[in-house]
Amino acid sequence: MAEWMIYGANGYAGTLLAKEAVARGLTPVLAGRNRQAVAKLAAELKLQARHFSLDDAGATREGIQGMGIVVHCAGPFSATSEPMIDACLQSQCHYLDITGEIDVFVAAQSRHNEATEANIVLCPGVGFDVIPTDCIAARLKEALPDADRLALGFDSRSSFSPGTARTSVEGLKYGGRIRKDDKIKTVPLAYQSRDIDFGNGTKHAVTIPWGDIATAWFSTGIDDIEVFIPMAPSAATRLRRLDRLRPLLGLAPVQALLKHLVGRRILGPDSSQRQRAITYVWGEAQNRAGKKITARIQTANGYDVTTEGALFAVEFLRQNEPPPGYYTPSRLFGADCIEKLPGSGEMHLE
Repeated sequence: MAEWMIYGANGYAGTLLAKEAVARGLTPVLAGRNRQAVAKLAAELKLQARHFSLDDAGATREGIQGMGIVVHCAGPFSATSEPMIDACLQSQCHYLDITGEIDVFVAAQSRHNEATEANIVLCPGVGFDVIPTDCIAARLKEALPDADRLALGFDSRSSFSPGTARTSVEGLKYGGRIRKDDKIKTVPLAYQSRDIDFGNGTKHAVTIPWGDIATAWFSTGIDDIEVFIPMAPSAATRLRRLDRLRPLLGLAPVQALLKHLVGRRILGPDSSQRQRAITYVWGEAQNRAGKKITARIQTANGYDVTTEGALFAVEFLRQNEPPPGYYTPSRLFGADCIEKLPGSGEMHLE
């Protein structure tokens, strides 16, 4: 079986993944740019460690030498995914990551032909971003083949990790995003609102710029896509007001300050908090005639889904040889893969 690496292993999600891998008898190589932190974790888990920065292309290629799979966990992926994908293409190493960033999915898909020539798989988003929603999108497309509108969403009580918080800060400067008429469009924050029963009662919800704006189109071909999360009307109003400050929020000094503050104040949920944070995932497909089909599934919290999804992806690639190229999770593992992850229930369509 192929040797594999967790890059960004000392981060919140990377550490969860490394510890669960060891608990299952797996021996990934741990890597990252923080030599001391990676070495400490590797010593604790009795694993090999490597240190290299993605700023150095040669060091990155050397760092992943001998690996068959890299699980990339070091965000923000808008800055880190391209150099790691470059190295994986040159080293013929499968690439997985846990991003939810729209532009990262679009960029990875644009490299499909390169991945095919290199005989590797590129599959970003093998965590909570975006396995559950991608599987719902695929199942809805199967149930309503002529669907031309897709709405997805989730209700999660899980708090942020430091990395997710910093990525969210970076996303503020881009505003909201939806797919409309087969194009990704920038819209104001909290652009659309509606009442949705995610599976635990009807709640007010607003649109967010989630990765499915890209991935669900790759998985289904549906041209109009929106993603929602619950938000109180008062909070949605405040977010819309914040949208006016987007030019200011995009300034480098402001971004640096906000990322510094969240990095210091946010630690990520502990195990007991994660166990209590059940997630409800929802989707709705509609065709031109007005017919609608709804899908719902209950999953574990986002960080446990990410750990389980990444391990599922690694084992899949170690045991199978899919045709090379770019994939979304549902295209690579099947639309039922979310139901195979611990903590997930059965998907229900109506």
